[in-house]
Amino acid sequence: MAVTASVRCNPSPFVFANRKWKLEKPESSPSRFRFRIKAVYWDWGFGNRTQQQQQQQFTLNLTDRDISNSKVITVSVASSISDVSSSQWDACALDSTGAEKFNPFLSHAFLSSLEHSGSAVKETGWKPHHIIAKDEANNIVAVVPLYLKTHSYGEFVFDHSWANAYHSYGYKYYPKLQSCVPFTPVTGPRILLRNTSFKDQIFDVIVSAMKDITTTSQLSSLHVTFPSENEWLKFTQKGFLPRIGMQYHWKNRNYKNFDDFLMDLKQSKRKNIRQERKKISAQNLTMKRLRGYEIKARHWNSFYTFYRNTTDNKWGSPHLTRDFFHEMGSKMGDHVLLVVAEEGDELVAGALNLIGGDTLFGRLWGCQPRSYYPSLHFEACYYQAIEAAIELNLKTVEAGAQGEHKIQRGYLPVTTFSCHYLIDDEFKQAIEEFLIREASQVKLVMKLLHDSGPFKEDVL
Repeated sequence: MAVTASVRCNPSPFVFANRKWKLEKPESSPSRFRFRIKAVYWDWGFGNRTQQQQQQQFTLNLTDRDISNSKVITVSVASSISDVSSSQWDACALDSTGAEKFNPFLSHAFLSSLEHSGSAVKETGWKPHHIIAKDEANNIVAVVPLYLKTHSYGEFVFDHSWANAYHSYGYKYYPKLQSCVPFTPVTGPRILLRNTSFKDQIFDVIVSAMKDITTTSQLSSLHVTFPSENEWLKFTQKGFLPRIGMQYHWKNRNYKNFDDFLMDLKQSKRKNIRQERKKISAQNLTMKRLRGYEIKARHWNSFYTFYRNTTDNKWGSPHLTRDFFHEMGSKMGDHVLLVVAEEGDELVAGALNLIGGDTLFGRLWGCQPRSYYPSLHFEACYYQAIEAAIELNLKTVEAGAQGEHKIQRGYLPVTTFSCHYLIDDEFKQAIEEFLIREASQVKLVMKLLHDSGPFKEDVL
């Protein structure tokens, strides 16, 4: 529903306590609800204000005729997810996705593991700035994972060229605000809403609050990466620039086993996969899939070594600490699936996956330093994930970004989304033009990859 907004501010640049926003439907259109937004405090925590002052209060009048039918919503900023009840955070996340599409990366357990382990904290350029919305009874009705960032690493939506352009003109691109799951290119809602009758109004309120943080804190931009497509559309209607990307996902077509999946592939692709899988036993490697209590401390210690080997060879610096894997594994239990390769009694490689409501999320991979096992990467990351998804009756395996080699192994390109709110109008216009050109290229590449896919012509 379209709304118009008028903003009245105190003329003094130093006195923001009188800011009032009034958003309401145009009178020419029949009105079902109206909400008013009153900013009580302007400081969102970038200065030295107390936590109590880092909030705004919003009054939602849900109908025109019955002004008693209203909700007072308080929006505040939490500097740590530990300040939020895990049960209330998870209730917001679960309502946003539904149990059938539970997303483990949005859970309090996963996000708190990132913070407690020192992986996503101020010192690493990921200062938590989570949005919390509460009703009059102090119940949390919405949360947003949000970070104040001093760089663009660990995002998988690349804006380094934007930062360079700002710098070349003497502008500051950092810090910026980022709503995402750190180091995790997984699609999911970013404004996590309880299932209330006024959740759409809460969504609008939170978007306004996020914009206000960006503006009043004199930040360059606000970015929402890997939101759901529905959210992406809503954000773009509120002045965010839309951007698309591409990942590779495997789709379960009600397969009974791995061979059933192979029969949907072209003969050459099917033959290649079978040959690759034979190499594993020929190298005296044993593959195991471990869940929950089956994963011991020694497994995490070994996997951290594998992870560091991958980052040292490819990325240059690790984002995740050793403690992260131990804490995440302890907190998330059977939602964790660790694929390991053993040579005799020795662990030589591993692939980390998380299990959602209908999706297996493949995340990290690594092997023993200075070792090479032909086809082991494909087996641990792709084929074991497919077998697990079939056994668990999951609809999808998300294999993450990059890697056209995934296509011939049954993983096809899908569209991912991000949206970007930039304060400077000239930079916004230039970036918007770039994103339009980029989107046309992404769509073309995806079509070409689909047309040359590995499946038989009669497989949808």
